[in-house]
Amino acid sequence: MDTAEVILSVLVVVIIIVSLLSNVLVLICFLYNPEIRRQVPGLFNLNLTFCNLLLTVANMPLTLVGLLSRAQPGGDSFCQIAGFLETFLSTNSMLSMAALSIDRWIAVVFPLRYHSKMRHKDAALVLGYTWAHSMSFSTVAACLSWVGYHRLYASCTLSNPRDSSRTQFVVFTVFFHSFTFLLSFIVLCFTYLKVLKVARFHCKRIDVITMQTLVLLVDIHPSVRQRCLEEQKRRRQRATRKISTFIGTFMLCFAPYVITRSMESGALPVPVQAEQEFGPHCRH
Repeated sequence: MDTAEVILSVLVVVIIIVSLLSNVLVLICFLYNPEIRRQVPGLFNLNLTFCNLLLTVANMPLTLVGLLSRAQPGGDSFCQIAGFLETFLSTNSMLSMAALSIDRWIAVVFPLRYHSKMRHKDAALVLGYTWAHSMSFSTVAACLSWVGYHRLYASCTLSNPRDSSRTQFVVFTVFFHSFTFLLSFIVLCFTYLKVLKVARFHCKRIDVITMQTLVLLVDIHPSVRQRCLEEQKRRRQRATRKISTFIGTFMLCFAPYVITRSMESGALPVPVQAEQEFGPHCRH
């Protein structure tokens, strides 16, 4: 193994450990906190946590084995099942994050109608759609033999070894990523921009009240006045920072994979240097 493969292997191990600890912690909080279980977002968090845990347990160790052995882990049937699960779980995770953003949008923008618009029955319907959506694309890929071991990713995932069906695979890849990653990203941006707009509106109202209070309190100490002004600034930045972190995490987790898959399939242009370096793998 060269240095790059060693670094990648160590990175995969670290990601596995961090993912296991963080998702198990979320699951423990859900199980031992009745308040979280009563809330509708808890269903979306639970679904997202289970998807992440299953991906960590079922897919990432196989990727580590593929990196270490430079070969397909297990037989073809085993790898096809693993590829089906990887496609299903990653799609479900993206849609679960979009569902969480819709829930927060309704809660912030329509607070008085939230409990009538987003009940546990409504959340179950949304989760039913995420499962049906994920299952449909995964099943189509499995039925057309478009899941298997991919050397470029050292993993059991979407793969098309036959040149005869390359066009169909490219069309499928475009539709798949458009209706999963791109759809989820658009939903995240729309809902959280609406939430940010409401948050900034309330911050302005609070700032007006704070400034009026500071004007009335003529005997207030300058240090106290300065702390109030600094808190105003932090309050304006807090909502933006949280929303940017959530959307940034989504992009960090899914965008590199989607971009490389699109470039590999031909949906996006591949730079000449990358084609020269990874050409044999991409043609596989």
